[in-house]
Amino acid sequence: MNQYINENKDRFVNELLDMLRIPSVSADPKFKADVMQNAEFLKERLIEAGADKVELVETAGNPVVYGEKMIDPNLPTVLVYGHYDVQPADPYELWNSPPFEPVIKDGKIYARGACDDKGQMYMHVKAFETMVKTGTLACNVKFMIEGEEEVGSVNLGTFVRENKDRLQGDVILISDTGMLGNDTPSITTGLRGLSYVEVEVTGPNRDLHSGLYGGAVANPINILCQMIASMHDENNHITIPGFYDNVDELSQEERAEMARAPFDLEKYKKALDLGDVHGEAGYVTMERNSIRPTLDVNGIWGGYTGEGAKTVIPSKAYAKISMRLVPHQTSEEITEKFKKHFESIAPKSVKVVVKPHHGGEPVVTPTDSAAYQAAAMAYEETFGVKPIPVRSGGSIPIVAMFKSELGLDSVLMGFGLDSDAIHSPNESYGLFNYMKGIETIPQFYKHFAELKK
Repeated sequence: MNQYINENKDRFVNELLDMLRIPSVSADPKFKADVMQNAEFLKERLIEAGADKVELVETAGNPVVYGEKMIDPNLPTVLVYGHYDVQPADPYELWNSPPFEPVIKDGKIYARGACDDKGQMYMHVKAFETMVKTGTLACNVKFMIEGEEEVGSVNLGTFVRENKDRLQGDVILISDTGMLGNDTPSITTGLRGLSYVEVEVTGPNRDLHSGLYGGAVANPINILCQMIASMHDENNHITIPGFYDNVDELSQEERAEMARAPFDLEKYKKALDLGDVHGEAGYVTMERNSIRPTLDVNGIWGGYTGEGAKTVIPSKAYAKISMRLVPHQTSEEITEKFKKHFESIAPKSVKVVVKPHHGGEPVVTPTDSAAYQAAAMAYEETFGVKPIPVRSGGSIPIVAMFKSELGLDSVLMGFGLDSDAIHSPNESYGLFNYMKGIETIPQFYKHFAELKK
């Protein structure tokens, strides 16, 4: 198997580079044709790899790429999930090289989607090809690769509900997470949920001259900033009433187990060019970004932002706000609490509209399952050390949906690193990580088949 991987390494890399050249940005309609091109690209690569019944399944949005290889009904079935859409590359001027013209430098591939999720998703296609071509496929396989993850997987739930029979399996295998380091592999065992909203604050019925009206009419930008600032107290505790009512508080023993993961605070600050870290009092950095809920402004705008000066009091101001959730919060509950609170703190001088966007539920995956044990054995086999279970601060809302709709747990075998800068300019993915994933994934299949006997 490793001989096949080594012999085909250059092709595996070049195919990924070809896919990274396709700007499959799901959030921007101008890239619609590119998203479709990427779906067709994946369809062809799955067919070439040996998958059967490969098709683009239409949804109300972008298609789901589906394929399967059913070799024996008595063997377990692995359902592979990934996504081929990517985040917008803006701001382009902060990239050291064009985001959709991938370059390899210092052992890393730089491009939008290199790690999230094209590089990690495509490892599964190439690992599958390797197993098929070398006669070592130990499980049945089904692929479900969507094109709307970066806009909330808005149509995936409908797809899953309408295709429950053909999506039946034993476990869902996902690589859309990271690990602690190339010498410290880890398996993600928990994900935060998400509540995402957009707010609009309206003052006067038109933009006003700031000299003639300044001081007499509420400025929506000033008001919005004051409202947002009030949503954290001096301890960076979120002030929305009832926000923490259902938060799962980990025991000191559980927190001590988490602390086993290696973490260098000084390196963390240096990597981000920070003078100091920031967050909720009473928790350390690795707890703040994994087991605690958050509220962050993702974008804020209004008024005049062009060249030169324009002295106006704007009519409107806007912000996009995300809240990361932990067990046992729900996106519906938190969105409603945010809406009620945000409207209640608005002064009478402005009108407020809260528009909920997508959300997702937090999830914790079992570590005593055959799937987790198989993943741990696979990492140990290829990395030479046992992986550490960790909780991630990110969100993959469909993991909870898969559990509720299909009754299946997921195993999260991520190979990305914090330094890969996903969602940011100069996103990258290590060639080591890409090839190590292709090497490790077949070991998961082997061990999972053995453990399920």
